[in-house]
Amino acid sequence: MRLSREILKINSPVSRKEIESRVMAGDIFKIAKYFPKSFVDLLILDPPYNLSKNFNGKVFRRKENEEYRFWFASLMKSLDHMLKPEATIYVCSDWMTSTIIQPILEENFFVRNRITWEREKGRGAKLNWKNNAEDVWFCTKSERYYFDVDAVKIKHRVLAPYRIMGKPKDWNQEETDNYRLTYPSSIWTDLTIPFWSMPENTGHPIQKPEKLIAKLILASSEKEGFVFDPFLGSGTTAVVAEKLGRRWSGVEINEEYLCWAIKRISTARGNPKIQCYEDGIFWERNSNIERRRESEKFDGDSTDQGNLF
Repeated sequence: MRLSREILKINSPVSRKEIESRVMAGDIFKIAKYFPKSFVDLLILDPPYNLSKNFNGKVFRRKENEEYRFWFASLMKSLDHMLKPEATIYVCSDWMTSTIIQPILEENFFVRNRITWEREKGRGAKLNWKNNAEDVWFCTKSERYYFDVDAVKIKHRVLAPYRIMGKPKDWNQEETDNYRLTYPSSIWTDLTIPFWSMPENTGHPIQKPEKLIAKLILASSEKEGFVFDPFLGSGTTAVVAEKLGRRWSGVEINEEYLCWAIKRISTARGNPKIQCYEDGIFWERNSNIERRRESEKFDGDSTDQGNLF
């Protein structure tokens, strides 16, 4: 009950200041018209895929492709006025839904790339390949947009260090090992789906890893940039934006999910840790194990699940 008092409900036009750092309850299709114009620098969109899924009692049922196409196009239209001219849009999807939404994204935005990330989990199938990947479409509102690749380079251990005249070639020799910073590709295999013992885990059925959202926010928004998520779920986008010093707001139709989000956001203000992200660097999975072991000698026993990945 206490947490629910922090949920904002809107039924009339609001300013950017009124919605900043707030979670809002409602159906984005019904309340989108109340949001101000041109306030979003980065839109992170994780709508229901075209699959039947139970979201805490509210069931989204799979539609015929044409019906889902209309639903998604209507969503894009309702959000368009919120975007700044130089805004970036990331849209989460699965492989089947991607075939439906790609033409709509191409009609409305400049499609820059499609990120495919490994979910790591997934049910096996005897008559098909195991489905354990999802997409994130990278789009921009115009030809002008912000992208900071240096913020999302990956640090990993060099297995075969190459030298010229005895000096490292494109790698650094550090106290614990040899490392290289590399450009991120559109294939991401270094994410861990939140599971029961991870601090970020909730009961949301399609919760995204904080690390995934962190990469999107760091690459495509400046400090103090405004991040908006109209399908906030259990709050991952807001949590990560808070940890990374961005302005944010989000909408979710399920109020219980929003209570989870509020609790997570409160915790994030005292603990900005993100899985595998340290001192402004993303470490490749397991690349900094030796470094961590050295630090843990002085930290005592650690139960932080982030140390495992």
